[in-house]
This record gives sequence, structure tokens and C-alpha cells, in this order.
Amino acid sequence: MMLMAMMMAMTVTANAMSYKTAKKEALFLSDKMAYELNLTPAQYDDVYDINLDYMMSLNSRGDVYGSWWDRRDAKLRCVLTPWQYDRYRGLNHFYRPVMWKSGRWAFAVYAHYKRGHFYNHHPKPHHRHEPRHAPHHRHEPRHHGPHR
Repeated sequence: MMLMAMMMAMTVTANAMSYKTAKKEALFLSDKMAYELNLTPAQYDDVYDINLDYMMSLNSRGDVYGSWWDRRDAKLRCVLTPWQYDRYRGLNHFYRPVMWKSGRWAFAVYAHYKRGHFYNHHPKPHHRHEPRHAPHHRHEPRHHGPHR
């Protein structure tokens, strides 16, 4: 029984996205969202934080569309204007950005954008993210405007 529990824990850890990968993918995704959704600089910073939190929460393929995805969507609803939110939901590579394919993470945004090309500066995160195993708390995005 103990051996089985250890093997399951090792499997989850082996599937967890690394901090370096999470940062890289959150930056690329957020940059494209800023471009397509016409985000303000403050929104861009918030969207990056939200995407990074989501990427860092992915430990297994079950997390891709689980509670962390729901939390990401709810936070984005608070940060984006109604027009931006509707557009985001209509673009599947933003709405469902991560998939699990052939035993690894896959990112839908690369089907639409060339790797390595950025439209914006690097965002200014509102809090310092630590690698997955270091203690940290989740960021709650700032609200923009009365429609929240």
C-alpha cells in the first residue's frame, strides 16, 4: 500500500510543470492575449500573474480543465472588460490554453503564433513567484472598472 502511494506521488511530480516552463509559457500566452485582446499595461500584468498561477498549478493532466482552470477563468473575468472576456472565450487557444497530449503538456497558442515572437515588453508581476515547492500565496488580481 505504501509503495503504491509513493509511486502515485512520483507520477504526479513527474507530470508537474517546471517553474521555468510555467514562466515561459505564461509569458508567451499573456503576450498574445495582450495583442489580440488589446490589454492595457495593468491588465497585461494581471493576466500574466493569472496565467502563471494557472501554469504553476498543473501537476497532472486532470488539472488542465479542473478547479485551477475554473479559478483562472473567474480571475480573468474580473480583469477583462466584457468585450475582452467574450473575445477570450471565443478563442480556444486562450480559453483552453493547455492540453495533455502523448504524455506531455501541449500549448494551443503555438498553432496560431510563431515561437519566440513577442509583441510586448515583459510584464511586471505584482508578486514574486517562487518555485512550486517554496511557500507562496496566490495572487488576487486588481479589479478594473465598475463592471466587476
